Amino acid sequence: MTDAQTTTTGADWRAWQESWDRQQEWYMPDREDRFRIMLDMVEALVGTAPRILDLACGTGTITARLLARFPAAVSVGVDLDPALLTIAEGTFAGDERATFVTADLKDPGWRTKLPYDSYDAVLTATALHWLHSEPLAALYGQIAELVRDGGVFMNADHMIDDSTPRINAAERAQRHLRMDQAKAAGALDWAQWWQLAAQDPVLAGPTARRFEIYGEHADGDVPPPAWHARVLREKGFAEARPVWCSPSDTLLLAVR
Repeated sequence: MTDAQTTTTGADWRAWQESWDRQQEWYMPDREDRFRIMLDMVEALVGTAPRILDLACGTGTITARLLARFPAAVSVGVDLDPALLTIAEGTFAGDERATFVTADLKDPGWRTKLPYDSYDAVLTATALHWLHSEPLAALYGQIAELVRDGGVFMNADHMIDDSTPRINAAERAQRHLRMDQAKAAGALDWAQWWQLAAQDPVLAGPTARRFEIYGEHADGDVPPPAWHARVLREKGFAEARPVWCSPSDTLLLAVR
């Protein structure tokens, strides 16, 4: 039993899910767009009753949208963050379609903790940018071994093209201006959200453990979409390309 499973009472999990969504949307106003396209591609390529691995699942954001759209789907969420997993466990308590696993994606043996050996799709969003390029490439190889033939992997994340510095600077300036406006209107940022979590009687312990594991938020590398597509093909996927993008983020789809 994970730490999350031992503390799934005494909190309004729906409210925490919505609070997390609003905090994330402060950074990414088009966040729901990537999820919609992600699930469109799941339906198009592997159908409406898939077995999904929700990679670096956090609070179960992808799982929630997956199961709402495809009631016959099955989702396995994997993450290391005890606070976010506590929210995920509480949200999906009693739903046999959703399982959550505590594992460190930097541990070469993380896949041994999963309940299944293969998946129709592996999905992740705004999570893997904390990895540097070399461990991310290694992770892509591990993911390729989990995806069945004809299955898919999708990663929606920050993917920056360094060949367009003026475009990048303009986009960043505009995005931060809008974030400042939203903050003035009362939006919570990352640090403020975690301060609230630390004050909650149920989440205080998992939040403290979370910061013991991770420390403060740190980013890895954000290579361009072409890098991701090339590495995914090198690691065993037959096809890989972007299927959605915003001025700063890309949804990269790979087919096994």
